[in-house]
Amino acid sequence: MPRKRPETRLNKISKMLIEEYQPETVQDLQEALKALLGDTMEQMLKAELDEHLDYEYGEKPLSLNTRNGSSKKTVKSSYGNIDLNIPRDREGSFEPQALKKYQKDISNIENQIISMYAKGMTTRDISTHIKEIYGFGISESMVSKITNKILPTIEEWQNRPLEKVYPFVFLDAIHYHVRENNIVVKKAVYIALGYNIEGYKEILGMWVGENESSKYWLLVLNQLKERGLEDILIVSTDNLSGFSQAIESVYPKTEIQKCVIHQIRNSTKFVSYRDIKELMKDLKTVYKASTEKLILSNLDIFEEKWGKKYPMCVNSWRNNWAELSTYFKYPEGIRKLIYTTNSIENFNRQLRKVTKNKTIFPSDYALQKSLYLAMVDASSKWTSRIRGWDQILSQLSIFFEGRI
Repeated sequence: MPRKRPETRLNKISKMLIEEYQPETVQDLQEALKALLGDTMEQMLKAELDEHLDYEYGEKPLSLNTRNGSSKKTVKSSYGNIDLNIPRDREGSFEPQALKKYQKDISNIENQIISMYAKGMTTRDISTHIKEIYGFGISESMVSKITNKILPTIEEWQNRPLEKVYPFVFLDAIHYHVRENNIVVKKAVYIALGYNIEGYKEILGMWVGENESSKYWLLVLNQLKERGLEDILIVSTDNLSGFSQAIESVYPKTEIQKCVIHQIRNSTKFVSYRDIKELMKDLKTVYKASTEKLILSNLDIFEEKWGKKYPMCVNSWRNNWAELSTYFKYPEGIRKLIYTTNSIENFNRQLRKVTKNKTIFPSDYALQKSLYLAMVDASSKWTSRIRGWDQILSQLSIFFEGRI
């Protein structure tokens, strides 16, 4: 099977430019970039006029002051001179701030606002930063309107077709506070991360929903199937109640591996502080054992010592064992990959790093924008396949004969 190169954000932009403008020379490419920048600048100006008039294009005006066409203006950019259509209002009171009346150079404005939003800056920080750099102010609501321009892109990405088979998929949720009907509520962002047949990592989707539940995960899994994902070989998840049943109802052939790290946390959360150090030392002999037979033997010893004092801890391991031990069926390379949900936990940490300045999001859309831009930035660095992927794929083709 020929190896495919991973498609980064820059690859996609380059492909779009080539398809749209079909450049053949460096000069052609320069003209394509100018056209792209010009369109972006005009979109910013239109968003600013929406803010000034307090209604968007296509809506009913709220006052006598309405749109009044546009005027031509030529500005200098790092790609050369660009002809822009500057929107106007009937009263003549609209004075653009993104491109001031007598400003002739936009070389340093390109994508600044969305770039700052992608790095986790709040709308207030962006507004202040733009004023410090360019000498003009942009309201927080206008920053939101400008970044809202990426919402159609997010929707397109969220509904894009998926490959028919993903050997490994990791499912997890991360939680945020969002303002809803003037009340701050806790929302779960459901995330699906997959490794495709070529061994490259990608985010399959992110869904903003209510607090994490198996019922919502069922909705997520059905959407993945509707987008073309017909089969998953192994799913790695946390220990959420009802999760396994949700997976089995949509992907009945899929192997389920519950995350061992989540199991350790869940099974020890009610252990006394005085006992936790000694108990964890004994528990380590269970989950670090090299064979399933040795694990079960060590679990018997663990139960004999701690079972009476902490029966819930022992029972948790017994009850979940069937899906905690899935990884023992496979060779070392596959074991390391599915043993925990570390792949998706690492991605979640990158999201938290970007969103740490935003303790409360004003809406689901604001949360989606931040997470999508953070995802684009993170995934642009996923350019390497899993180490030893050819061997792993060969092993999978034996374990899952006829499915890949």
